[in-house]
Amino acid sequence: MAYSIASGARIALLTGSTRTSGPPTVLHPRVNAYIHQSLEQRGHTVTRIDPSDFALLKKPHFAYPPGKAPAKLQEVHSILQSADGYVCVTPEYNHSPSPALLNVLNHFGSSTFSFKPMTYSAGQWGGTRAGVALRTTLSELGCLPVSAMIHIPKAQEVFDREGNVDASREDNDPERWQTYCGRCFAQLEWWADAARRHREVADPFDESPAFANSPDQRNAP
Repeated sequence: MAYSIASGARIALLTGSTRTSGPPTVLHPRVNAYIHQSLEQRGHTVTRIDPSDFALLKKPHFAYPPGKAPAKLQEVHSILQSADGYVCVTPEYNHSPSPALLNVLNHFGSSTFSFKPMTYSAGQWGGTRAGVALRTTLSELGCLPVSAMIHIPKAQEVFDREGNVDASREDNDPERWQTYCGRCFAQLEWWADAARRHREVADPFDESPAFANSPDQRNAP
């Protein structure tokens, strides 16, 4: 029997590209739309976070006194804090995750996050190297990346401009893509539901409080 989260989860979808023109073909609108639509079809409420809304990091959210951060920064922090799960969509730049996505992540403290990375690229390997590299960053932020990442080689041939699987191509099967992505989403749902239920009976910060002053709080005696 397929696992289904008891009620729709709140999912923050962090996208990873600010490109507006090519060449090469700008692919992130297609991939973002497919992931967004797929999650909504599974009954979840999805809020998309666009890296274009963020300037280069000058002062992170946690460096401001409570309630004093700029309105946009506070808005996104509230979205992340209230979400049950997180999805990152990143292109692969120079064998690495998108600098735009990392810039968004770096605006917030580690106690805010619990992410699952997803990757894509226009190349043969579907962003695999970016996804593997991103897992280290997400774990350091206190996240629980699930094992099933989604890699989309040659995304320009998989999705049309509206973010649908291009079924006009002989080798594109929408049901196969749904099954492939569904494995990742099912793992995300399982952990999101488990974490949400456990937060109702135990505060995770009681035994592992967030750092409030400086990074040397993690130092050994």
